[in-house]
Amino acid sequence: MARHVVAPVAEIPPGGRKVVEADGKRIVVFNLSGEFFALLDRCPHQGGPLSGGILCGLTQSDAPGTYRFSRAGEFIRCPWHQWEFDIRTGKSWFDPRRTKVRPFPAAVATGAELAEGPYVAETFAVRVEDAYVVLEA
Repeated sequence: MARHVVAPVAEIPPGGRKVVEADGKRIVVFNLSGEFFALLDRCPHQGGPLSGGILCGLTQSDAPGTYRFSRAGEFIRCPWHQWEFDIRTGKSWFDPRRTKVRPFPAAVATGAELAEGPYVAETFAVRVEDAYVVLEA
């Protein structure tokens, strides 16, 4: 795997991102509070540029009308169809099989589990060396 110097650390501030070209791949590097992560700049759904998306967090609910927001700025939302990806892992919580408009029986049950969707954005190793962000692609 080839190493690519991306930029000085100061060039990508916390909450920031930078798009780079490495081995013919367009990659977006994110700074999450001093930790660097990189994703292929292509949504696995239909190829939208993840670098053009907005940063968001994780909203969870255990019951109707009750919501918890966490991990602010750690997810990127594809600008084309709003699919969200965890910047740390590339995983999406979106499952297109669950978004179809179709009637289902309704029931009340206790508890809820969040299930990961089947799509994953490609990730790349990133580290800081001598105040430079270095990408392995």
